Amino acid sequence: MFERFHSFHVNTGEAEIAGRISRPQNGPPLLLLHGHPQTHLIWHKIADRLAEHYTVVVTDLRGYGASSKPQGLPDHSNYSKRAMAQDQVAVMRSLGFDRFFLCAHDRGARVAHRLCADHPDQVEKAMFLDIAPTLAMYERTDRTFATYYFHWFLLIQPPPFPETLVGAAPEAYAEKVMTSPPAGLSIFAPEALQAYKAALRQPGAVHAMCEDYRASATIDLDHDKADREAGRKLACPLRVLWGQYGLIEHCYDALALWREVAENVSGMSVPSGHYIPEEIPDLLYDEMRAFLR
Repeated sequence: MFERFHSFHVNTGEAEIAGRISRPQNGPPLLLLHGHPQTHLIWHKIADRLAEHYTVVVTDLRGYGASSKPQGLPDHSNYSKRAMAQDQVAVMRSLGFDRFFLCAHDRGARVAHRLCADHPDQVEKAMFLDIAPTLAMYERTDRTFATYYFHWFLLIQPPPFPETLVGAAPEAYAEKVMTSPPAGLSIFAPEALQAYKAALRQPGAVHAMCEDYRASATIDLDHDKADREAGRKLACPLRVLWGQYGLIEHCYDALALWREVAENVSGMSVPSGHYIPEEIPDLLYDEMRAFLR
C-alpha cells in the first residue's frame, strides 16, 4: 500500500493532521479525504495509480486515524466541518499547494463540501462520493433513512452515552456500519479492515467520532442554512457519484439536491454499495481521470 508515498504530520494550530504525499511530484495536487469509520487507507487501491498523474495527498481527518482527537467543545465547533476543512487547507498550504483538486467520500465529502464553500479559491474541481447534502438529508429524514443510518442518531446523543456503548465493542460497531450491500465486508482488504478497527480502539477515537456527528446535527446545519439564506452556492465544477445499492440511490434525488447548493454539477449512480473507493476502484479511477483532466 502507498508505495509511492511518504508520511507527514502537520500542526494546524487546533489539531495535528497525519497524512501521506506521493513522491516524486508528478502533476497537479489532488487531495483525497476518507469517510466513517475509516482512515486514509480507503484509497489504497487507487492511490499509487493516481500518483502517476497527480501529486496525491491523503490525510486522516481530525478525530480519525493517526490525526489528533481533541476533546469536543460544548458547541461542538472544533469538530464542525468548517474547522475540519480549515485543517485540510492548512495541510495543503504547508505542502506548498494553494489550489488543488479534491475527491472525498462519506464524512470526508461533508468536510469537502464545507471546504468548497468556505475556500472557493483553493478548489479547482471536486468529486463527492455517496452523499447528499447534510441539510437536505436531515430535513428529509424518514423511517428508511433512520433505520439504515441509525448511527447518525445514536452518535449525536449527549456524552457519555454513545461513547460508552460504542467503546464497549468498537469492532462490532465498525463491522455493523461497514457491512454494505451487496458485498458486505468482503470488499475490504483484511489489513485495511483491521487498521480501521484498530484506529477506533485508540483513546479518544470514539468520542471524536461522536463529536463529528454531533457537529453535523447542530453547528454544521447552521452554517448550511446561512449559505442557503444568502444564496451562496459552490462555484467549482462538482462531480457526484453514488452507489446504486445504497441509501442515496433509494432515498434521494442526488443530482437535484446538489444542484440546489452548487452551480455546476454532474454525476451518476455507479454499480456499488457505499464504499466506492474499495468496491469499484477501477471505475472510480477512470471517472476521476476523465473528470479531473
